[in-house]
Amino acid sequence: MVAFVAGLVFSAEAGNWPSWRGDVAGSGVVRGEKIPLEWDTKKNVRWRVPLPDRGNSSPIVWGDKVFITQATDSDKRRTVMCFEKRTGELLWRSGVTYTKEEKTHKTNPYCSGSPTTDGRVVVANYASAGVAAYDLEGQQLWHRKLGPQEHIWGNGTSPVLFGDLCIVYHGPGPHSSLHALDKLTGRTVWARKVEEKDNPDRVDGFRGRADGIKGAFTTPIVIEDKGRPELILSEANTLRAINPKDGRELWHCDGLNPLLYTSPVYDGNVLLTMGGYFGSSFAVKPGGNGDVTTKRLWHDPRSKKNRLGTPVVREGFAYFVNMSGFMECIDMKSGKVVYEERMPSTKNNAAAWASPILVEDLVYVTNQSGDTHVVRASPKFELLASNPVGEYSNSTLAVSDGAIYLRTHESLWCIGRSAGGK
Repeated sequence: MVAFVAGLVFSAEAGNWPSWRGDVAGSGVVRGEKIPLEWDTKKNVRWRVPLPDRGNSSPIVWGDKVFITQATDSDKRRTVMCFEKRTGELLWRSGVTYTKEEKTHKTNPYCSGSPTTDGRVVVANYASAGVAAYDLEGQQLWHRKLGPQEHIWGNGTSPVLFGDLCIVYHGPGPHSSLHALDKLTGRTVWARKVEEKDNPDRVDGFRGRADGIKGAFTTPIVIEDKGRPELILSEANTLRAINPKDGRELWHCDGLNPLLYTSPVYDGNVLLTMGGYFGSSFAVKPGGNGDVTTKRLWHDPRSKKNRLGTPVVREGFAYFVNMSGFMECIDMKSGKVVYEERMPSTKNNAAAWASPILVEDLVYVTNQSGDTHVVRASPKFELLASNPVGEYSNSTLAVSDGAIYLRTHESLWCIGRSAGGK
């Protein structure tokens, strides 16, 4: 698989899905792959392996290995698990022990951030337990503690590998910060504070509350504009672009609400960012300098739905499922909601935390009932398939060599087309 975003090549080896949403730009775009349209608990299932505890993180793939992060309450471990891609055999499990109390929401187990790899190192963000890197055989290379991560809802951000750097957003909470670490040693190359201020005039779901919850659960992305790399982070109240090489701000754009779940998404021309809990959203072009708030293409101060998953974009339209269980299609240029269509579910839970992926002109997205819906990426709604596995899931799909890797609270699934299957 080769992922191209604005001229950058982020993965040069076929079959790799090295990070959450597949590339350093967090695009969720699958290229050059043919994957099943339909499956269930038996049809088109290559293997299924049970997992030791709940988890919301997503799989990644490199070569013949599949990786997930996994916390286990029984022994207070936070780990990376590595599976053989063809069979699902557990090859190794490495991690750290962390016994201190750390706040989180009951729906958000520890280790919700996905790992990332470049084929040389595998890096995981364990929040208060630190950031750790391993080689592909499970040997720990380094472990860095970045201080406590304190938020009543926990953590959900994934690390990003860019060149020699491992970029980690350490938040949300009072110690929120952005770090660039040497990927081979864990040494700090640069770091900067991330401000999380409440807004008394907020109009999101916490409007009128003096103690409104704030902070960002987003993963940064790296894009390129006119030859300039930009590290983009959706922060509380602000979308910010940073030079990934030295940590200096390039530009910022205000207009978000203080609470954010989704990561920014880029279509090669326009950046879209969305706030959480009925929050604000806007679009802006990269490549600016200083304060570019007045240059927003559009701004919607309050959404009608609670949005958590990060969209995929095709031909100027963004697609995702919200927490009310509606598939939304948004016009990137205007912010207009083109359609809202209620999605089916097998367990009466159509809400989605998972972010969709895009395979040619098809959108794949999994809801909390464990149903993966396939929808045409078109401004006219068309549901093509609904694929249940009957297990609760908040995880985003990974794709490699014609197979889909689905993580639920109970299992890791490998789904691939069988003879005569769709």
